[in-house]
Amino acid sequence: MDGGIRIGIVTVSDRASAGIYEDEGGPAIKAYFAKALSSPWMPVARVIPDDRALIAKTLIELADQEGCCLIVTTGGTGPAPRDVTPEATEDVVEKPMPGFGELMRQVSLAKVPTAILSRQTAGIRGRCLIVNLPGRPRAIAECLDAVMPAVPYCIDLIEGPYLETDPAVILAFRPGQKPKG
Repeated sequence: MDGGIRIGIVTVSDRASAGIYEDEGGPAIKAYFAKALSSPWMPVARVIPDDRALIAKTLIELADQEGCCLIVTTGGTGPAPRDVTPEATEDVVEKPMPGFGELMRQVSLAKVPTAILSRQTAGIRGRCLIVNLPGRPRAIAECLDAVMPAVPYCIDLIEGPYLETDPAVILAFRPGQKPKG
């Protein structure tokens, strides 16, 4: 695979997509994976507006045409009228994975009481795991720290590529595998 494992990074924001402000979420996700992953990988990044049909189309493109085994979105998970990322994700996944959202909210609630307003979710489309994250860089890292130990094994189970983490940063869990070190 040229460039390594493909990971979709989608920033959902009307203002960032219009150039009104700089996207911070996408770069925060890219920096997180650069630190946490030891497998060769390449980002396939998109910055798009809060539009349900466009979000769904982008997720389908990244999973089906671009061959991403993991797509991580940032933004559009709140209760505001234009926040439709979870709905678009639910439109395109075949298997919802509610435990991801439950864990991310639990971790976030320990930091800020308004985390209950976040509607992160996750699901499987073919051989791709799609995970919705909040929009703030600090919340992105906290949520990824919580769910990342399960992500490589989830990708194994859906017959995606073997994704390795740097155990000094995040220890991936795989049943029956002895920890390195």
